[in-house]
Amino acid sequence: MINSTVIHFVRHGEVYNPQAVYYGRLPAFPLSKLGRQQAQAAADFLCQYRLAAVFSSPLDRAIETSEIISQPHNGLTWQVSELLNEVYTPFDGQPMSMVAARDWDVYIGNKQPYEQPSDVLRRAQQFVAEIRQQYIGQHVVATTHGDVIAFMMLWVKEIPVTPQEKLRLYQGYLAQASVTTFTYQTASEHEVPSIEYVAPHKEPLPGQ
Repeated sequence: MINSTVIHFVRHGEVYNPQAVYYGRLPAFPLSKLGRQQAQAAADFLCQYRLAAVFSSPLDRAIETSEIISQPHNGLTWQVSELLNEVYTPFDGQPMSMVAARDWDVYIGNKQPYEQPSDVLRRAQQFVAEIRQQYIGQHVVATTHGDVIAFMMLWVKEIPVTPQEKLRLYQGYLAQASVTTFTYQTASEHEVPSIEYVAPHKEPLPGQ
């Protein structure tokens, strides 16, 4: 038996996007003022834990969220992981309304090199496997994007990892700057973790 290895997946805060485009992996899309407030709420929530590391998607909005989360922890710096990147699709730069009209399905009809849900899940699982080896019994934050977290949640819940199930999941979970915590009690690579979800900017902190 080991101490629990805990990975807090944080979705980045709201993005400044006045042109209402699907920004995907495009550069230069930082957090909005509200997004920074949301990220600060996530940071305040995570202050109850002794964090061993913070990892971030390479995109601006995730990096900015990671910086805010790291600040209260003296000496803790964030690290970039490509495994946490946004989904690779052909829709970057297209009007957000077009993607909304597809029910936020950025997968069906795409061919390589664009990603399918199984590709996104595979790299999320690779990230988890690496963290569980390197940070046994510790707390780690992974700042990433909604679909990365969604497909991990679906897999843990034994729900088909599809765009349709993802859309249903978003109806109750994965708010901006939300924290989805995966807790592993053993070192077994086959362990199915427990999941806890909180949207700190929507809820009072413990004790308040």
